[in-house]
Amino acid sequence: MNSDSESLQYQLLNMLLADIADDSEYIGLVNKEINRVDNLLETAATPMVGDFESVQTPETFQLGEIPTVQERFQAVLKRRLQIQIENHPPLFPWESQLQEYPDCVDNPSVNLVPGWGWATQQYKLNLPTSMPDQVFQELLAKCQGLIASSLPLGAKLVQAVESLFPDNSQDLNDLAGLVLRSTSSRSSESLTMMANVDSDYSQLQPRQQMALSLLAAKQLLENLNLSVSTTNPVVQRQWLTSAGELSVQVELQRQGQLTKLAVQTELPTKGIIKLQGDDAHAMAQSAHPGLLSVELSCTQSQQNYTLAIELEGIEQQALLFLITPTI
Repeated sequence: MNSDSESLQYQLLNMLLADIADDSEYIGLVNKEINRVDNLLETAATPMVGDFESVQTPETFQLGEIPTVQERFQAVLKRRLQIQIENHPPLFPWESQLQEYPDCVDNPSVNLVPGWGWATQQYKLNLPTSMPDQVFQELLAKCQGLIASSLPLGAKLVQAVESLFPDNSQDLNDLAGLVLRSTSSRSSESLTMMANVDSDYSQLQPRQQMALSLLAAKQLLENLNLSVSTTNPVVQRQWLTSAGELSVQVELQRQGQLTKLAVQTELPTKGIIKLQGDDAHAMAQSAHPGLLSVELSCTQSQQNYTLAIELEGIEQQALLFLITPTI
């Protein structure tokens, strides 16, 4: 047998065995095979007297019976991978922690679509740490119900978050004021110290959780409100959903004496869009993903319009945007 080939195979065998040397069941086999290879290589390398052709390698020399070693290694590797997965189960992209999902539901009318449909937008927000899915879903639902309210922004923030922190209205009001003033350098620094932490949401102090929730509510309300005017006629938004990214563009168009509000969307899946004003509405439906548009005439300045978007596969309530044109 070629000595270089023997040496290479012997090294490969040692590397293979080294990777699994800590397996208690395999230590005996490892030692046995290494000793066997050492003895056989030593015998094959010993100078022989007489005709060189008469020197033969014993028929039992299998260099550690490599196929057997490989099969055993694969079994050990498979078992270790199973243990690793059991100890550290993988998460779905929309999960921040392990969750239990019911195998079945008693009420067939219960919504079976995961609640992360619209709430996937959390990953697009500028937050110091992620929030639990259920908390963010509740926050998003509250913000959806407040977009058309005439309340000032600070009051909206408090109302969006107060159900998460009952009996903490004074703290919420104080922190809401800090959130609203966060554009200034000192307030921004204070707010960062309050909420910019690396801990999991459940490990935060109550005031840190409040600050984080108020920050999320502010960004959600800003995402859901679209204001257009003659000086700023085009506004765009992107919203991440479980079906893909949704794009919305609102444009205030002037054609002579006529002013129109044109909405163009790019849907990740087929869906319906509805534009509703005080005295008019428009609807469009698409049977496939892609562009979908609606438009309405604008006759009054500062009249609010709602844009409702429904996507196939997200059977929650429609995603609502508030559009405020200034003519």
